[in-house]
Amino acid sequence: MDITIPGRGSYHLDHLVLDVNGTIAAGGRLIDGVRHRLLALRQARFEVHTITADTRGRQAALDEELGWPAVRLTTNEPQGEARQKAAFVRGLGAESVVAIGNGANDAAMLQEAAIGIAVLGPEGLALETLLAADVVAPDILTALELLQDPTRLIATLRR
Repeated sequence: MDITIPGRGSYHLDHLVLDVNGTIAAGGRLIDGVRHRLLALRQARFEVHTITADTRGRQAALDEELGWPAVRLTTNEPQGEARQKAAFVRGLGAESVVAIGNGANDAAMLQEAAIGIAVLGPEGLALETLLAADVVAPDILTALELLQDPTRLIATLRR
């Protein structure tokens, strides 16, 4: 997706990176409507990546429901999840990434990405992630709609 945001510049966005628990899933279950929107974004605009520590132990079922495997985080060291998420975004080429998350371990990922979107979902929104975001959405479906209709994103971010 190519967009130009007045006062910010032009972006060529190829990747969408999403936290799983608290962002696209609640209580270990995919939020209604997310699968359909992600599949539409995959077909039209983005390579979609999900990333998780699999807190609820249900990621295999979520992978099957979505149709692709999530990237699993592998460390239990302090700040390890946050560092791994940020490194994943950098590895894709941060300038081509939109990242969406809600938890404290998502803040660095949102900061690294060209555009970071924080969502206030069923599990809340960590303050540090709120402060790291370029945009805040009231829920994941609204956040995904910003990508389906980029003029909304432009209207919010223009200076």
